[in-house]
Amino acid sequence: MPRPKSRTSTSKRATNVSVRSDLLVAAREAGINLSAALERALADELAKVKRKKWRHDNRDAIAAYNDFVEKHGTFSDDFRTF
Repeated sequence: MPRPKSRTSTSKRATNVSVRSDLLVAAREAGINLSAALERALADELAKVKRKKWRHDNRDAIAAYNDFVEKHGTFSDDFRTF
Protein backbone atom coordinates (compact mmCIF):
# COMPACT_ATOMS: atom_id res chain seq x y z
CA MET A 1 0.00 0.00 0.00
CA PRO A 2 1.51 3.42 -0.93
CA ARG A 3 2.30 5.84 1.85
CA PRO A 4 0.12 8.94 1.99
CA LYS A 5 1.92 12.14 1.12
CA SER A 6 2.67 14.42 4.03
CA ARG A 7 1.84 18.11 4.01
CA THR A 8 5.55 18.86 3.72
CA SER A 9 5.95 16.76 0.60
CA THR A 10 8.41 18.09 -1.92
CA SER A 11 6.66 16.56 -4.89
CA LYS A 12 6.68 18.56 -8.09
CA ARG A 13 3.68 19.96 -9.94
CA ALA A 14 3.56 21.06 -13.52
CA THR A 15 2.58 24.67 -14.07
CA ASN A 16 2.52 27.22 -16.84
CA VAL A 17 4.56 30.40 -16.64
CA SER A 18 5.18 33.18 -19.09
CA VAL A 19 8.80 34.20 -19.68
CA ARG A 20 10.24 36.81 -21.99
CA SER A 21 11.29 34.99 -25.14
CA ASP A 22 14.80 36.49 -25.18
CA LEU A 23 15.42 35.26 -21.63
CA LEU A 24 14.10 31.83 -22.48
CA VAL A 25 16.36 31.52 -25.51
CA ALA A 26 19.41 32.73 -23.56
CA ALA A 27 18.66 30.38 -20.64
CA ARG A 28 18.31 27.39 -22.95
CA GLU A 29 21.54 28.30 -24.77
CA ALA A 30 23.31 28.57 -21.41
CA GLY A 31 21.99 25.19 -20.30
CA ILE A 32 20.08 26.62 -17.36
CA ASN A 33 17.56 24.29 -15.75
CA LEU A 34 14.45 26.47 -15.77
CA SER A 35 12.64 24.53 -13.05
CA ALA A 36 15.61 24.68 -10.69
CA ALA A 37 16.18 28.39 -11.41
CA LEU A 38 12.52 29.19 -10.77
CA GLU A 39 12.53 27.19 -7.53
CA ARG A 40 15.60 29.08 -6.27
CA ALA A 41 14.09 32.43 -7.25
CA LEU A 42 10.79 31.57 -5.54
CA ALA A 43 12.58 30.40 -2.40
CA ASP A 44 14.53 33.69 -2.31
CA GLU A 45 11.39 35.78 -2.83
CA LEU A 46 9.48 33.84 -0.18
CA ALA A 47 12.35 34.31 2.28
CA LYS A 48 12.25 38.08 1.61
CA VAL A 49 8.50 38.16 2.21
CA LYS A 50 8.91 36.15 5.42
CA ARG A 51 11.65 38.49 6.72
CA LYS A 52 9.58 41.57 5.87
CA LYS A 53 6.53 40.12 7.63
CA TRP A 54 8.62 39.17 10.70
CA ARG A 55 10.05 42.72 10.92
CA HIS A 56 6.56 44.18 10.57
CA ASP A 57 5.04 41.81 13.13
CA ASN A 58 7.84 42.52 15.61
CA ARG A 59 8.40 46.23 14.96
CA ASP A 60 7.03 47.31 18.34
CA ALA A 61 9.22 44.87 20.27
CA ILE A 62 12.28 45.86 18.22
CA ALA A 63 11.62 49.56 18.86
CA ALA A 64 11.13 48.91 22.58
CA TYR A 65 14.38 46.93 22.77
CA ASN A 66 16.29 49.64 20.89
CA ASP A 67 14.89 52.29 23.27
CA PHE A 68 15.91 50.18 26.26
CA VAL A 69 19.45 49.71 24.93
CA GLU A 70 19.75 53.41 24.17
CA LYS A 71 18.73 54.30 27.73
CA HIS A 72 20.39 51.47 29.69
CA GLY A 73 22.96 49.86 27.41
CA THR A 74 23.34 46.11 27.07
CA PHE A 75 24.16 43.61 29.79
CA SER A 76 27.62 43.06 28.31
CA ASP A 77 28.72 46.69 28.13
CA ASP A 78 30.87 46.35 31.25
CA PHE A 79 32.58 43.19 29.96
CA ARG A 80 33.41 44.06 26.37
CA THR A 81 37.05 44.63 25.53
CA PHE A 82 36.52 46.15 22.10
